[in-house]
Amino acid sequence: MNKELATNPQFGERQTSDHQRSCSQTNYPQNAHLYKSIVATPHGFLSVFASDNAVKAIDFSDIHPPANENRISKLAAKQLSEYIANKREYFELPLDPDGTDFQKQVWQALLDVPFGATASYLDIAVAVGNKKACRAVGAANGKNPIPIVIPCHRIIGSNGKLTGYAGGLTRKTYLLALESRARSSQ
Repeated sequence: MNKELATNPQFGERQTSDHQRSCSQTNYPQNAHLYKSIVATPHGFLSVFASDNAVKAIDFSDIHPPANENRISKLAAKQLSEYIANKREYFELPLDPDGTDFQKQVWQALLDVPFGATASYLDIAVAVGNKKACRAVGAANGKNPIPIVIPCHRIIGSNGKLTGYAGGLTRKTYLLALESRARSSQ
């Protein structure tokens, strides 16, 4: 499992290759210059965006967008497909999300929430050293550009209820149920 988000030597580097081609039909035009692989799920498609060195983003879509793959995007797509098929609990991928230092600190803390478990925004606020930062943690969680791999879907309200998710609550419910079923079948 990649628990080295903040210490990844490629973290924060921006490299663009002449070989990268534009990807049309993305919800995030800032990712159009990146390579892209597609993963079909029961709740639509995942577009995996990657540079030459790391995964940069994952986007949810209801339509099948075109792909423009490289070895990193293919590896991420393979691991996500295994996750969806209940054959993988941890991801082993180089990650390079764009965000503020605080957002990256929150995303690093999310990597410590185990498969099949949940944590609250308060738990993550405490993990990043500021128990009063629950709202800021929620905002950072909502800006996570690499959902599933950086498991923002595992974060719930302190009352145990599901809260917002960039991919929609239906997808969040599906991901939590997928992990719960996998855990209970072991």
